[in-house]
Amino acid sequence: MTHNQDDAKQQEREEDEIYEKSAASARVVYKAVEIEGEEELERSTSALAWSGVAAGLSMGFSLVTEGLLRSHLPDAPWRPLIAKFGYTVGFLIVVLGRQQLFTENTLTPIIPFLHRPTKKKFVNVMRLWLVVLITNLVAAGAFAYVLAKSPAFDPEIKKVFLEIGKESFTHDAVTVLVRGVFAGWLIALMVWLLPVAETARVGVIIIITYIVGLGQLTHIIAGSVETIYVVACGEATWSQYIFGYMFPTLIGNVLGGTALVAAINHAQ
Repeated sequence: MTHNQDDAKQQEREEDEIYEKSAASARVVYKAVEIEGEEELERSTSALAWSGVAAGLSMGFSLVTEGLLRSHLPDAPWRPLIAKFGYTVGFLIVVLGRQQLFTENTLTPIIPFLHRPTKKKFVNVMRLWLVVLITNLVAAGAFAYVLAKSPAFDPEIKKVFLEIGKESFTHDAVTVLVRGVFAGWLIALMVWLLPVAETARVGVIIIITYIVGLGQLTHIIAGSVETIYVVACGEATWSQYIFGYMFPTLIGNVLGGTALVAAINHAQ
């Protein structure tokens, strides 16, 4: 009986140790994201703007790489399984280059704001969101227009870019919004995982963004490159882009990202 009691106590102590270690690791991640968020909120508007421009331009390479892969693959049911790896390239450049992408910022600056909410932090969050969103979209649009109007790629490949862009216009606004929620959640989750990923950072970025691409989930910046390309080619109107894609995707991404933030914050 005594032996059984000792075993039970030992097991209980081990379980307590495991719980404490897992809780500590969660707190470490939370603190790492909070510190990064504090740093982002203190950055100057011009620094945010230039970084946002860089990110918007970099995201254009998601369309380019996916299009190049797709153009060299046969039209088979398995083609997206390979071609969608190209979708991850823009995210790799942005995240590893520490450029400002709007969807990452639905998590990073919100954590420190919710931890210690102040008027100054709220203003800085709104400033960061506005500056990064505008510069991301302007740069993404500029990339799409240059891609459409320049002879940088052969007509056959540009036709593939157009096909990819048109696929983003095949769903109604509600579907676009719901898919945006899932994309926003996944991108915010990626940001949450990166502090503990260490040498697996590239793998985390590829896996998460590959799911977004393969699932045809809507991302406000990557998707804007695709859809504005269609507008630049004269195959869609600005109103179709703004009301059929941009607004629903933006709302969905923000809802998805902030929902994850709320869940994490509540857990802490």
